[in-house]
Amino acid sequence: MRQAAQFHTQYQARYLLWGLGALGVLALLAFPLPFRQQPYWLYIASQALFYAILASSWALLAGYNGQFSFAHMAFMGLATYASGILGRETGFLAFDLSPWVSIPLGVLFTGFVGLIIGYLCLRLRKTYLALFTIAFAEITRLVIKAEVKFTGGPNGLPLKPLIDSTSYVPVYYMMVALFLGTLLLMQLLVRSRYGLYFQAVREDEDAAAALGVNVVNTRILAFVVSSMIAGLAGAVFHHFPSIGLVVPDEMIIGRMSLVLAMAIIGGSNSLVAAALGAIFIHFSLEWLQEIPLPAATLQSLEAHRATLESLGFGLGENGLKTNAWRMVGFGILLMVTLRFRQNGLIAPLLERISRRHVLAEIAARRQAFEAAEAAEAAGERVEGAP
Repeated sequence: MRQAAQFHTQYQARYLLWGLGALGVLALLAFPLPFRQQPYWLYIASQALFYAILASSWALLAGYNGQFSFAHMAFMGLATYASGILGRETGFLAFDLSPWVSIPLGVLFTGFVGLIIGYLCLRLRKTYLALFTIAFAEITRLVIKAEVKFTGGPNGLPLKPLIDSTSYVPVYYMMVALFLGTLLLMQLLVRSRYGLYFQAVREDEDAAAALGVNVVNTRILAFVVSSMIAGLAGAVFHHFPSIGLVVPDEMIIGRMSLVLAMAIIGGSNSLVAAALGAIFIHFSLEWLQEIPLPAATLQSLEAHRATLESLGFGLGENGLKTNAWRMVGFGILLMVTLRFRQNGLIAPLLERISRRHVLAEIAARRQAFEAAEAAEAAGERVEGAP
């Protein structure tokens, strides 16, 4: 009876995780149904999945391997620009390739650049690596912005459409497929022996090297895989007809800081938590642009419009405009997370669910051990009785 209870407890949390994962996938698939007539929110959802891929791939690098990089948006831009240059029809270096060919080539180019950077700087410690990637990202952005002949300069580079439809529904579903595919790939990687190597290098490089782990190759593998996934997300997303353009200002450090903050708030030690953090933050920032309010409340606030505008707020047709205050709230949330929840806000919840069966098993074994000790003590008392 006790063994059956332990078996049930051991697999209960696992079934719960699988159930939550299935519900999440169903929610992603069903999201467009109520928003078919609201393409704006379908675009926001597609963009949220784009950021979720970036945040989870950064978590693979930082959370599992301990490498703090600011080059993710640069790799995203490199793959997108490489694909766009290979696919353009006229001008210098016009190869006129289909996006289905140019995107994989752009991703491979990004992986090659990541490999070179890996051999050059991944022997550096965390602080120096962060500074190196900041410099690399900014130099890459400035070069792309200056080379008007190749990249279009500040005006950006037009891209061939990946699909013919102008609807946001196929765009959204393709981003869902890309998100789930990359997340599954990274999960398989971290659950393999290479994932154990990643975590060993993160915890103690010297101890990992003493145990036979090639520290440099392990860090390079994580860096290359992470950069290629970031490049794939950027190239696919920007090749949709609704976007169709990539500009160098998308690679600014501020945009990279947003990706880092999304991963940290969700939990950089978990791929799923980092992705959920990105989705939550992106939707929250969009919703906070204009908080919906009842008509009666808007009418009462109309008399205080001047006061609200002096404080940095505004009144829209349907709600209260927070303007820059939404970023202030986002910054406060990030500071609170860093101070009190270093593992993020979502990762501890997932970890508690996944480890519940382990804690229950430990408690059951401790209870059995205490019962055995009590029975042994009672037997000794009976034997020693007169």
